[in-house]
Amino acid sequence: MNELKIRIIDHIEDLPPLSADNFFHSPQLFRLAHQTPRQKPYMCLAESADGQVVAHMLAIVRYRASYFPPYFYMHCRVLGEGVYAAQPDAEVFGRMLNALCRKLSNRVLYIEVSNLGHKMFGYRQFRQERFFPVHWMSIHNSLHSHTPEERISERMQRRIDTAYKRGVVTNEVQTDADFRAFSRLLRHHHWLKPKRYIPHDQFFRGIMQTDAGRLYLTRYRGHIVGCSVVVYSGRNAYLWYAAYRRKSYVFVHPDVLTIWHAIKESHRQGYDHIFFLDVGLPFSKNSFREFILKFGGKPTSTYRWFRVSIRWINSLLSWIYRD
Repeated sequence: MNELKIRIIDHIEDLPPLSADNFFHSPQLFRLAHQTPRQKPYMCLAESADGQVVAHMLAIVRYRASYFPPYFYMHCRVLGEGVYAAQPDAEVFGRMLNALCRKLSNRVLYIEVSNLGHKMFGYRQFRQERFFPVHWMSIHNSLHSHTPEERISERMQRRIDTAYKRGVVTNEVQTDADFRAFSRLLRHHHWLKPKRYIPHDQFFRGIMQTDAGRLYLTRYRGHIVGCSVVVYSGRNAYLWYAAYRRKSYVFVHPDVLTIWHAIKESHRQGYDHIFFLDVGLPFSKNSFREFILKFGGKPTSTYRWFRVSIRWINSLLSWIYRD
């Protein structure tokens, strides 16, 4: 373990050959983030004495603006524990996490690590780096054992069938006009949701130009009523972003049809599961969580870890969110 060398890469030309099986820690996402305004990727590498990469973890720093203080700030997000030559190793993860914290230091307002494979993975290492855990909810649908139709209620199936009969269709974004409509709806839907970070259009154009994911538009009689972004990693699909005009077109349920198409298309392509990112805090009443669960998914309680660079705020939040 002590023979491992930890280094952090922040330029594309310095990136060594790495596994691309996990999209969220892949060279492909590194390049996408590097080419996207207001994002900067950092690839943490754990290397053996002979220079072999035994683990790597991608962190992306995002530059953000806010209507409230601090008006401009940066935060760093890590999706998952990284990629390992063998099994995920909490000690190796801890050393990469330590290097990341030292690298970013006070450059970012906070670091966020989410979507870990196991709830308790790296618990001691997070605590050593002064991270605090927030209980979070994760939902995924299995696509390999039953069809999507077998997991929903008859009432939901009737709602979907009726909407399709009324003329609702969902297609992949392919033209510039489609993309502009996609971007307009996605940003309008989230402009009053300051927590939700929406990358620059160049990021989504990059996804369109690769096989890493798909952008979809839902239409009703020529009107754009929904959109979504689905990315693929290994045997799984991930619904990363979604937006819809639910209140304006309530009778055709654009929210239902947008999510349903993402599930159905992932099943058609042969993926084992579809995960819904950022379902939210596990409040007793969470409308978005209850909506997603209507598609037959499985809820799982997990942790999302945070570390605020302002020490007294981090200490206060650690006390508030103490186990």
